[in-house]
Amino acid sequence: MASWSLVGCGPEGPLDGLAGAHDHAFAAGEPTAEGAGLAESAEEEATFASREIVRGLSFPMRIVWGPDGFLWLTERVGKRVVRVRPSDGQRTTAVTITEAYQSGGQDGVLGLALHPGLLQGTGNDHVYVSYTYDADPGSAVNRKTKIRRYTYNPTAGTLGSPVDLITGLPGSDDHNSARLLIGPDLKLYYTVGDQGNNQFNRKCYPVGSQDLPTATEVAAQDWSKYTGKVLRLNLDGSIPDDNPQIAGTRSHVYSYGHRNAQGLTFRGSALYANEHGPKSDDELNLIQPGKNYGWPHVAGYQDDKAYTYNNWSASSSCASLPWTNDTPPSSVPQQQESAWSHPDFTEPLLTFYTVENDYNFHDPACAGNDYICWPTIAPSSLHHYAAEPGIPGWEDSLLMTTLKKGAVYRVKLDAAGEPVAGEAVVHVQTTNRYRDLALSPDGRTIYVITDSSGNTSGPTGGSTTALSNPGAILEFTYTGTN
Repeated sequence: MASWSLVGCGPEGPLDGLAGAHDHAFAAGEPTAEGAGLAESAEEEATFASREIVRGLSFPMRIVWGPDGFLWLTERVGKRVVRVRPSDGQRTTAVTITEAYQSGGQDGVLGLALHPGLLQGTGNDHVYVSYTYDADPGSAVNRKTKIRRYTYNPTAGTLGSPVDLITGLPGSDDHNSARLLIGPDLKLYYTVGDQGNNQFNRKCYPVGSQDLPTATEVAAQDWSKYTGKVLRLNLDGSIPDDNPQIAGTRSHVYSYGHRNAQGLTFRGSALYANEHGPKSDDELNLIQPGKNYGWPHVAGYQDDKAYTYNNWSASSSCASLPWTNDTPPSSVPQQQESAWSHPDFTEPLLTFYTVENDYNFHDPACAGNDYICWPTIAPSSLHHYAAEPGIPGWEDSLLMTTLKKGAVYRVKLDAAGEPVAGEAVVHVQTTNRYRDLALSPDGRTIYVITDSSGNTSGPTGGSTTALSNPGAILEFTYTGTN
């Protein structure tokens, strides 16, 4: 188990929020340590010119650089797929998905993936989108998720000919995860979160991340046990013949035991994911077929540090209990991490961050919004940076956007694909919630989308809802190193 260090790189001045405004320089701030016992390190830091391309987007969720030179993105609340021209922020709507269900929670139009053959003359002008929908309109909401394929018409600039590849996936107003990716094997990879169960207003719903589908359920296309999973699908939505058999059944399930994996990326054939921890231990994982990543029995390393599995749903009086993130009532069963074992359990490559049992989770700087000061970063996406000659020193790194810090975290990898100790570095930090990023083809410009509202800390610490660039695309262009 390695220890990790962090260098904090904050802005010299905040973005002024005006598209086309003068660029601002971003470089290194004072080093900061998150969590406990982290050493500080230093290196040559990249500097960036920045501008806001556009704002007023309706909770952008996913952004991808398209082969047409446009930025493609989903708007979770706006229920749209839009294309934005980076040079001037001109945006056009490719499709509005009116049947998408959006409640004000974390549902709506979610994942986005472009077929690698898009606009290449191969007949594969396909765009893949996931979204939540009401499977039983007219009665109580029965929220489910589907993955749909559209065909792009470049003349009209619109998406049409919708084909539903898979329907009836779990859906929630919380922890949908919803990261959609086409791998180098031309398979669809998709993350399904634990639905936010066992906490807040969903405290009495059990976490299903350890539940596995039976052959009978798969034959009936009952995907209810797909919560807390990474899925692998053929491009037509069917189950690949080489998917792992887990507990004797082959399904779309590629790995399991996940909480809320919002980032997926490939480094060659190796698949990496990150996911949100509860109060500590956000994870960076190497995803291997058929492996179990421990949730809800383990958060981060299996070390009995700062986490116990408090199973609210197992309390006979759950519905009448007031929710708390602290010590639960006596009727709620508690389990130490070491009390659970599984032959396929796989620990993370690293955590953000592991802390001791006596860690104070009530920082006065975040009074009323304690979670903003917890030793987590809320990783919202993951991308492998392979560009060379892109930004010097960045080649073979993993980039993560974060919600709580409004920053891009960079983790350098060694030749074996393992994180290099002491190399987690924070870049382009602002007072925003960073949802996702896309890279220009030369790797020298980073495009970041921001949430339209919410809590964050940004470079000033504490907690604030005063976002500098709500619902925006921010552009950071490499200018050199200090």
